[in-house]
Amino acid sequence: MNGFRRRIYRSSGAFFKDLHGIMSRRQEIRSLMQGEIIEPAFRERLMLVVTNVNECRYCSYAHAKGALSEGISEEEIEALGHGMFEGSPAEEVPALLYAQHWAETDGEPEAEARARVVARYGEKVVEAIELALRMIRMGNLSGNTFDYILYRVSFGRLGAGN
Repeated sequence: MNGFRRRIYRSSGAFFKDLHGIMSRRQEIRSLMQGEIIEPAFRERLMLVVTNVNECRYCSYAHAKGALSEGISEEEIEALGHGMFEGSPAEEVPALLYAQHWAETDGEPEAEARARVVARYGEKVVEAIELALRMIRMGNLSGNTFDYILYRVSFGRLGAGN
């Protein structure tokens, strides 16, 4: 891809799969965003982990700002931005590791990995986690796809390809 290394949508099918996954659960989004199932700081940590894997510059900025407003320290945000979990609450680390695996496998985690987080947090919490992960994945890949288009039409001058 000529110097553009970040993850993008490679097909409209992948985009529509994510869109369907979100739209089919839109009733749950409100409770997720209001912190009814998982705490907002936990949600921001999850989103920072996925954003680190997908390298979306737009989401990185937005979720670092959101994490700060949820009381997450700058040091922890920086660590999460480098794929490290030092400073994160110990009880959230298994979910953060799952989020990283989930993102690295393009939303198709190994069944065993999912079973471990379900055993730890319960199905309802894991479904909320996965909804947050799908939402940030869609944001990340949409932002990166936009950057890729900029990169291509500007012959590498725009779009922050590297």
